[in-house]
Amino acid sequence: MIDRRTLLLMSMALLTDSASAASRRLSPSPQTVDYGPARLDIYARTGENSLPVILFIHGGAWRAGSRSNVDVKPDFLLDNGFCFVSIDYRMLPEADVATQANDVEQAYRYVRATIAGYGGDPNRIAVMGHSAGSHLAALTGLRGGLPGVAALVLNDTRAYDLEALARSGGMTPAYAKAFPDPAQWRALSPATHVGSRKHPPTFIAYSRAMGRAAASRAFAERLQAIGTEVTLFDGSAYSHMSINRDFGDEGDALTRAVMIFLKAALG
Repeated sequence: MIDRRTLLLMSMALLTDSASAASRRLSPSPQTVDYGPARLDIYARTGENSLPVILFIHGGAWRAGSRSNVDVKPDFLLDNGFCFVSIDYRMLPEADVATQANDVEQAYRYVRATIAGYGGDPNRIAVMGHSAGSHLAALTGLRGGLPGVAALVLNDTRAYDLEALARSGGMTPAYAKAFPDPAQWRALSPATHVGSRKHPPTFIAYSRAMGRAAASRAFAERLQAIGTEVTLFDGSAYSHMSINRDFGDEGDALTRAVMIFLKAALG
């Protein structure tokens, strides 16, 4: 039988454990800087040097979202020996997708030039994106707009080949609004820029959302055909939102796979 004093002590312990767990879920405060067309947040811990860096590009159908949409990524990645950077870029309709890609490249140049001052290694930067951010990471990384990038982590988009997407009937309203001019589809398709040269190691994940598996597999095969090291992750257990939101959660399968990939790619 549990007496009142024991019950009280147990309750206090549970509250302490809950508070501790909650504190671990809170992202550390970033340093916000203006890189030109928009702002970015740098998450780093003092006293560290030459750490690998994750530069994150948020999703939101190219018209929504924010650099603050990072869930537990900063806390998890800092705990695992990374610097973490999350960027804003100008949104539709103010800026078209071509302009957004230029914003991403400008943010990357800024980070590469300054991250050593925050403890990061400019030669070990992996660019990670989700949804629209995944498209922008792939587009800029493959067209040569991220010079020296060490790896790409592409998380759940169908926008690898816009012409193929249109042919398959996948040009949904969100995509049609982002890519209204068929004359620009080739230039804005990451698949166009695969070419014949080997690209940085690339991690491609897809959720169970419509069309993601087929588009991701086709893009992975295209990269592998020219010798690029590709890790393809079957995320059919995830929704389009949870495959991004769950990154960093304890026991998350995608997190484990990405961390194995990053260790091999970044050292």
